[in-house]
Amino acid sequence: MATALLLIAHGSRNPEANADLVQLADEVRRRGGFDVVETAYLELAEPTIGRAGERCAAQGARRVVLLPYFLSAGVHVRDDLGRHRDELAARYPEITFVLAEPLGPHPLLLDIVMQRAAAV
Repeated sequence: MATALLLIAHGSRNPEANADLVQLADEVRRRGGFDVVETAYLELAEPTIGRAGERCAAQGARRVVLLPYFLSAGVHVRDDLGRHRDELAARYPEITFVLAEPLGPHPLLLDIVMQRAAAV
């Protein structure tokens, strides 16, 4: 079963901020593990989540992991991304769409915080 990873960030009017997600997706593709890797933005940038979900489907994905590139499980993650997942599932009933947890609660994030703080 082909599995896609759909990385989702908030989106920004600043193209450099959006480029971070594209660079992350490129690295994930290089490391392997997913048949398809796409990016999407909740707002303010393209592609939209719906359009990126369409790309995953067009590339043969039968399972799509929506991974929020967010630090916490606030309204955007729980409500907005949950709604997008449900809309994609209704649009593509033959594909399983699952929403992963945001980055924040992961213990390795503490290491990143400590490294950033030590770097200044």
